[in-house]
Amino acid sequence: MSKEKNTGGSAGKGSGKSRIPGAGLAKGLAVTLKTMTKRAVTQGYPEVMPDLPPRSRGVIALFEENCTVCMLCARECPDWCIYIDSHKEVVPAREPGARDRTRNVLDRFAIDFALCMYCGICVEVCPFDALFWSPEFEYATEDIQALTHEKDTLRAWMWTVPAPPALDERAEEPKEFTMARRAADKLAGGAQKPARPPRGGDAE
Repeated sequence: MSKEKNTGGSAGKGSGKSRIPGAGLAKGLAVTLKTMTKRAVTQGYPEVMPDLPPRSRGVIALFEENCTVCMLCARECPDWCIYIDSHKEVVPAREPGARDRTRNVLDRFAIDFALCMYCGICVEVCPFDALFWSPEFEYATEDIQALTHEKDTLRAWMWTVPAPPALDERAEEPKEFTMARRAADKLAGGAQKPARPPRGGDAE
């Protein structure tokens, strides 16, 4: 009984409305004609390069001089797409009697962008600012093996990294700058402090 009532009610509502054949087609054509008279906003890539936001995540660039081969980026990468090879090199002592030092020399730094999910963890955890985001995005290829880029390519992308934005004038001064400025003012104040005059007993 309930099913029959529901069916009859819906049928009654539908029969009360009359649909014009081709109404949907005419509505779609009206939208098409309306947009044909407007100026197109589509950019003709690659003739016209897109205006990317300043913090676009295109590729990861490497500043090799800052890399100390700490392996922190490779350990924290959730996709394990960073490959690093290095060797140790002995640095002679600068002073006689001092010990020689050893340092890590970077041999290979590669990123497999076929596995990379562009999370940016490697850029954030790098303690020496050796990795940066570059807005470069034209590195598509038909061979998946060609998506593994070595340090030479990563270094070349470093020159496409935009300059950091200017600091906000209303922002608070960093603590490091405040401490350094106070120490410099203290040293300058001590140097300019006048010397005490000699006592009477000292003068005799």
